[in-house]
Amino acid sequence: MFDPKTDKYPYPSDTAAHYLVVNLDRGIVFDKNYPYVDYSKGFAFKRFLVRILLRFIVFPMARIRMGLRIKGKGNIKNYKYLLSSGAVTVSNHVHLWDYICVMKAVHNYKWPYLLAWNKNVNGESGPLVRMVGGIPIPEHDVEATVAFSKAIKRLFEENNFLQIYAEGSMWEYYAPIRPFKIGAASLAIKNNVPILPMAFSYRIPGWIRRKIFKQIALFTLNIGEPLKANPDLDKSAQIEDLTIRTHEAIVKLSGQDKNIYEPLYKDSKRIDY
Repeated sequence: MFDPKTDKYPYPSDTAAHYLVVNLDRGIVFDKNYPYVDYSKGFAFKRFLVRILLRFIVFPMARIRMGLRIKGKGNIKNYKYLLSSGAVTVSNHVHLWDYICVMKAVHNYKWPYLLAWNKNVNGESGPLVRMVGGIPIPEHDVEATVAFSKAIKRLFEENNFLQIYAEGSMWEYYAPIRPFKIGAASLAIKNNVPILPMAFSYRIPGWIRRKIFKQIALFTLNIGEPLKANPDLDKSAQIEDLTIRTHEAIVKLSGQDKNIYEPLYKDSKRIDY
């Protein structure tokens, strides 16, 4: 496995922490009245236009910009029946465009939604994040959390895919798979859908990309087999078990024989300084 090992980015000490700075706050309040999933006709039309741009312009650009390759699409086809009722897709979070890659991988089957950091939705990229399916996660508001949960429940009742970054934040070109929070497994179990694990791995760029465009690595998105909760365990144990198995699957898909982090996030700190 190729590890880019770069000191270009200020990876924080907490493995779930963000280092990107969002410079704009548009003042949106994510309360119980916020449309976490917008079903209005106007929004649906704009989303339709964005999907055309994605399919014919952005997806080809991702292939060029990131050197994107996608492996394992057969796992979607082979488990089509299981995935037909919806799924939680989980991957490592290693590039600003990696959700575009996930969309490219699954859009012929289902256009996914995305659980997004609420500061990103409130920031300068917020309108675009919403157009590609971004759903902000409310904080410190019980009523907002209830409204958010109802919106997610409806998504799965409509048999959708929901992308969740279980590591909690984006660390560009980081190779180790960081510990996972339990939210992805919890939502999958609560809504009785499988987890579809995916992992980004890296390839060495050619001379032109490396020397002229200063590209650190090329990307491969590897799609694994769906994972279901173990019905023989109690609910709490199911969540922990599914989180661990998802982490292990993504470690394997990323091409690593061993991983330096434990699978479960417990205020985990970076250990590869």
